[in-house]
Amino acid sequence: MERQRERLTPMFRQYQAIKARYPDVLVLFRLGDFYEMFGEDAKIGAQVLQLVLTSREIGKGNRVPMCGVPHHAIDRYVAKLLEAGYKVAICDQLEEPSPKKRLVHRDVTRVLTPGTLVEDAFLEAKRYNFLVAVVGQGARETGHGHDGTTQRFGLAVAEVSTGDFAVTEVDTKALWDELARLQPAEILLPEQLAEENAFTARLKEVCEHTTLTPFDLDPFTEPERLLCQHFQVATLDGFGVTGMNLAIRAAAAVIAYLQRTQLAALEHLKSLSIYSVGEFMLLDNATRRNLELVQSLRDGSVYGTLLWVLDDTVTPMGGRLLRRWILQPLLSIERINERLDAVEELYRETLWRQEIRETLRHLPDLERLVARVGTGTANPRDLAQIRSALEVIPHLRQLLERAQAPLLRSIYERLHTADDLHHRLATALVDNPPQRMTEGGIFRDGYHPELDELRYIARHGKEMIARLEAKERERTGIRNLRIGYNQVFGYYIEVTKANLHLVPKDYIRKQTLTDVERFVTPELKQLESKVLGAEERIGQLEYQLFVELRYKVAQRSHELLETAKAVAELDVLATLAEVAAKNHYTRPFVDDGDEIVIKEGRHPVIEQVQRDKPFVPNDCSLDNRENQLLIITGPNAAGKSTYLRQVALIVLMAQMGSFVPAREAKIGIVDRIFTRVGAHDELVRGQSTFMVEMTETANILHNATERSLVLIDEIGRGTSTYDGIAIAWAVAEELHRIGCKCLFATHYHHLNELENLLPRVRNYRAAVLEEGDKVVFLYRIVPGGTDRSYGIQVARLAGLPERVIGRAKEILMTLESNDQKVVAPPQSAAQLITTPVQLRLFDFAPHPVLERLKCLDPDSLTPREALALLYELKRQAENQS
Repeated sequence: MERQRERLTPMFRQYQAIKARYPDVLVLFRLGDFYEMFGEDAKIGAQVLQLVLTSREIGKGNRVPMCGVPHHAIDRYVAKLLEAGYKVAICDQLEEPSPKKRLVHRDVTRVLTPGTLVEDAFLEAKRYNFLVAVVGQGARETGHGHDGTTQRFGLAVAEVSTGDFAVTEVDTKALWDELARLQPAEILLPEQLAEENAFTARLKEVCEHTTLTPFDLDPFTEPERLLCQHFQVATLDGFGVTGMNLAIRAAAAVIAYLQRTQLAALEHLKSLSIYSVGEFMLLDNATRRNLELVQSLRDGSVYGTLLWVLDDTVTPMGGRLLRRWILQPLLSIERINERLDAVEELYRETLWRQEIRETLRHLPDLERLVARVGTGTANPRDLAQIRSALEVIPHLRQLLERAQAPLLRSIYERLHTADDLHHRLATALVDNPPQRMTEGGIFRDGYHPELDELRYIARHGKEMIARLEAKERERTGIRNLRIGYNQVFGYYIEVTKANLHLVPKDYIRKQTLTDVERFVTPELKQLESKVLGAEERIGQLEYQLFVELRYKVAQRSHELLETAKAVAELDVLATLAEVAAKNHYTRPFVDDGDEIVIKEGRHPVIEQVQRDKPFVPNDCSLDNRENQLLIITGPNAAGKSTYLRQVALIVLMAQMGSFVPAREAKIGIVDRIFTRVGAHDELVRGQSTFMVEMTETANILHNATERSLVLIDEIGRGTSTYDGIAIAWAVAEELHRIGCKCLFATHYHHLNELENLLPRVRNYRAAVLEEGDKVVFLYRIVPGGTDRSYGIQVARLAGLPERVIGRAKEILMTLESNDQKVVAPPQSAAQLITTPVQLRLFDFAPHPVLERLKCLDPDSLTPREALALLYELKRQAENQS
């Protein structure tokens, strides 16, 4: 084996040594103007990048597959490899090639993985790019122990391109919800967990475009010690993670992985925060999808989403933060009103707000610039952009001096001008530095004395040689003395043989020719060294000075990142105020009560998409006492689905700290929004439309609380009519029992009878105007149910042939003549108490509370009062049992 290795070329031996350190990574090996891939890497690269696969001789009789890409286009090709799920190691030439060097020194300067990217070329400006580590409890990491108990997981979330780093601990259900919200680019899993097929399959369902990376800490590494060394602290107590062993293990995995891949100090990742999923309104994957918060159902784009309506941010940092706020509405009334106070102040001061936004437009993406500095990948232009940002911050602080809202005052305090750092950058860097640090021309004249001298020599080398030549002529009296140059001897003094008697003693003979002799002097050799080595030395010195300057900036990462996050927050608040003013939103009143009262509410997205049509506003009143469950009936396309979604979006906007599209809104804090909306197969998972519908419904019934808001937009449609009615009826009853606020849209008008049976149910309908066989949609949701679905009329509007419409009417009349009511509404309290079919709805038949109810005088009660009493007695009986 060793003999075979000796037959390889020195270059390929160098490649093999580097590749051995990165066996699971595609190595792009710099050769001249190209980055080359060899062997299996080349086969993968050629397929993914659609390159021609060639071969190269690597030793006597040995050839390997090879393909390559131009060095100036490396970013474009690496992006494709990353998108395909591969990791890439960039192996660069670390010294300039020259004829004297047989083999140029090369090494890996960066390992690129989907979750560790910091370069703008690979990232979306307004989206986070999360790296997540998941750590479970030992052998039972799949989520449930043998005793059925839910397991705990440690979750570490790093955004390497912005410097965010946070940890939490969650149970299994919260793990899936949080991963679905984060949609991480890469997930680190312990080997044991990565081998659990059921767990990884679920991960891939929840996170559609993620890379799963098995990664274990070195068995001799203590997680807490590793973190202490990274953060340069004696203990982790200051971060508040004491006792969070799973979270600490997950955080250590992230740091160890970054140390392995970044190959540079992580100066910007010097803070660790803890968060709880309990701080935010929980939004499961179905709810995020159905409400189209950041991604449309139609084509997956941002157009037509809540984010599309609200995102008028003027910085990439603000755009990313706005997305986070939408996906993480708050539960703290204090924090919500803190945001609303800030938005209101900016909303009222139009000119001030516009000046702030105009100033913000001049700020670059400071978060990601600092991240590149912290990972040692920042180039001269990146530092110039940081300089530009620091030029803007003082003016921004000046604008915020008049702010009154506590959150705006806090932002003012977190904007650091870093005057000394700005002065250093302004003094050091030229106005428009090059992108590559090896190009030279980075620093201003006067920044560094040696650099100034070298530049003078490089610019005036010929003049200096000419002055020395004149000096030597005068000193020696040799009028035809000249200084020449060749590649063998370098610079020399040439004297004709007739003048040799005039040559000074300090001249050193180097070469004798027919008519002349050539000499050198110590002064000439010193000048030669300066002139010939100036350009090379300039490059080396500028590189050294740039690395030192970048390190100085990296040492201020914490300060710069705090400024960046304050800028992002200000951008979002100013944007929410701008959108509120433009779209005529109002400030909601948010409290811890149980009411959701909306006056003249509008759907924020539809009113913007259909700007050519007037949007019909609607009211909504929900509470846990009298208006808990609203049954909404009416024809398709009459506005039921829009109404459901607009109520949910108004609640969500209020709790994220935004003004809302309504004349007036009072929002009692909602802990979760659930949606059972729409119909779609998930054939890959072997689930039909009806199975998906029932799975989502089961999730709601198992997890909704009295604080939850539930939207049901059709249920039971994927089975027979009476099966569907039975399921819809039973689900409505269960939601009533849970006590959550619910909007229940249905075509089963039989469910209108629930208003007479359940005390907190109210009927509403989508109003229509009938004109003979035709209907006109009024898009108003009004009190009262309907006993018609208008399906045939809507089918006519959709263009079904008239013969089909006529035949459908005949069949409907036949069916309706044989239809029976599921449960007739009680006409009196006495009927309610004594009718067996009514009592069976409550499963009360043998229970002694019935005897207590029958002792009452039915004539003294209305049906609703008797019903309320019946439910109260049932609740007491259940508590006793």
